[in-house]
Amino acid sequence: MGEPVDWPTRDLLSHRVAATPQRTALIDDETGTTWTYRELDRRVDQVAASLAGLETDSDRPRLGVLMDTRPAFVTVFFAAMRTGVTIVPLNVRETVAELAGKVDRTAPAAVVCEADTESTALEVADALDSGAATESPAVLTVDESADGRARRLFASVEAGDPDATPTVDPVSLERDDPLMIMFTSGTAGEPKAVRLTVGNLVASATASAFRLGVDPGDRWLCCLPMYHMGGLAPVLRSALYGTTVVVQRSFDRHGTARILEEYDITGVSLVPTMCKRLLDAGWEPTDSLRFVLLGGAPASSDLLERCQAAGVPTHPTYGMTETASQIATATPAEAASHEGTVGQPLLFTDVTVVDDAGEPVPAGEAGELVVSGPTVTPGYLEAAQTDAAVGAYGLHTGDVGYEDEDGRLWVLNRRSDRIVTGGENVDPGEVLETVRSHPAVEDAAVVGLDDSEWGERVGALVVPADGDGRDGDAELDLESVLEHCETRLAGFKRPKTIGVVDTLPRTASGTVDREAVRDRLREAGTDV
Repeated sequence: MGEPVDWPTRDLLSHRVAATPQRTALIDDETGTTWTYRELDRRVDQVAASLAGLETDSDRPRLGVLMDTRPAFVTVFFAAMRTGVTIVPLNVRETVAELAGKVDRTAPAAVVCEADTESTALEVADALDSGAATESPAVLTVDESADGRARRLFASVEAGDPDATPTVDPVSLERDDPLMIMFTSGTAGEPKAVRLTVGNLVASATASAFRLGVDPGDRWLCCLPMYHMGGLAPVLRSALYGTTVVVQRSFDRHGTARILEEYDITGVSLVPTMCKRLLDAGWEPTDSLRFVLLGGAPASSDLLERCQAAGVPTHPTYGMTETASQIATATPAEAASHEGTVGQPLLFTDVTVVDDAGEPVPAGEAGELVVSGPTVTPGYLEAAQTDAAVGAYGLHTGDVGYEDEDGRLWVLNRRSDRIVTGGENVDPGEVLETVRSHPAVEDAAVVGLDDSEWGERVGALVVPADGDGRDGDAELDLESVLEHCETRLAGFKRPKTIGVVDTLPRTASGTVDREAVRDRLREAGTDV
């Protein structure tokens, strides 16, 4: 007998198709197409053959993916895993400048796009051609190219011949092999590039299964963007579990409500805004629904009470990209009996609450949450960011909270001033730098304001360069400031409330008084 193997030596889909090839892997609501694991595996092989031809000097090449939620994303993801390529998901809502910066930092051999993002991908490649340190990546598309500049990845990426002969042998994988680089907002102005390994993703899926349970008949609805962990995690987890993922191209409260009922969905990941919209539309959960994983932003007490009254099996969750999704998740019973908790940490995940000196504090005392375990990233792409974030007890999250005697967690606020709007993280420093770069702006402050629809919205208080601004009656042309932001920031990062003052309110020490800024914007800000 040979040496025992303690880790999958092939990609997860290869193992799944060997175990249960006949099970349904994926359902595409838009087209009504249903794929078994065998059919998905063959399409993945076809795409993997195309990826194997990428020209690169690296033994672990990177592949940018600039696509929204669709089956082609699933196919490309598993094809990359099969060929030893590291995926770099890119946010389709960001500007060319924002995307070019991320592509420059990660240096992918190619960027895969779709019809809706092809022009953006080509502009990013052109921008890198004109001066960035990184060589411009090839641009591949999963659809027909609009002008012929982007190369078709493979004609059958979504609708190919399911009987095609497999052409690629899966590469061997180890726990520490990099699977993905996913960007998240930092606290110092520059998004952080999070490295996630095969082991991180498998550990996250395993721990989540212990908390939420798994049934062979499960159907997980994916309606979140696949370029975020919340949208991509159900894809990998379903393959590991041998269950079905139902793909909805984009969330729509009426369409999502229909899908939840029509497909007997048993689980879904939502951000609080989505859940609120479903309830506002009169949605009622079916008996088949086992869990609603509610994360991406804090859920209000009012929303949780509405969910409880409507019989929605809500599981408030706390997680981050650096931990491949969940850190702690509460059951509906815990959420009802312990208001505001996000539950106990998942299996194998340790959370330590520390003071400003980095020492653990007693139960009930607030401090920064520090997390360790197999789901935690080995580090950021930039070593300096890793060194700054990792301490004696693990990864410092930058979030403040406390735990009770039974280990249940409460997340109180962000240690940084990060804004979370509709599940998207916004770094105020990035917005501030953009607003300040307007030639008619002398100074500014950027804060998050409460928003009943999105949780928070971005607010900016601006001082005109000539000093002639008057509270609530701006001499500054606000439209020009907003147009300035439009070409430099993704939509969710742009100010939604803006005000003008002679001077920014400051504390005795000279720092900006952020609460006073919020008060001024609430009183005299203009919603745009």
